[in-house]
Amino acid sequence: MNKWIRTILQIILLYGIYQLGKYIQTVFQLMIPGSIIGMLILFGVLHIRGIHSEWLKDGSELLLKYLPILFIPATVGVMNYFSLFSLEGILTVFIVIVSTILVMLTSGWMNQWMVGKEKAAKTVYKREHSL
Repeated sequence: MNKWIRTILQIILLYGIYQLGKYIQTVFQLMIPGSIIGMLILFGVLHIRGIHSEWLKDGSELLLKYLPILFIPATVGVMNYFSLFSLEGILTVFIVIVSTILVMLTSGWMNQWMVGKEKAAKTVYKREHSL
């Protein structure tokens, strides 16, 4: 199949999952945004291998390629309120830097912990099956 047609179909599938999340949020009047529900649905379906990640690869890569463009209007909008950031902005920047460092450290620690746990499980499996 042509790569562009496959990419468009993958984006339509991702959009459908997003719409499903919005629908669930609307029907059940949940406090969680529909986009988050859609991401949880996508995560669940990928986790149980209902959808293979290859089926979404080209479409998701295209969307991620142009994702930074979506942040430009927000950045320009912040510049309109520069006076807000003159005094309290230093505190805001400090909070952002500290929270970013905390998230990076926590993510790295969790990743190392999970890899160690996986290696330990493989070692036990090899030991049990080599006897």
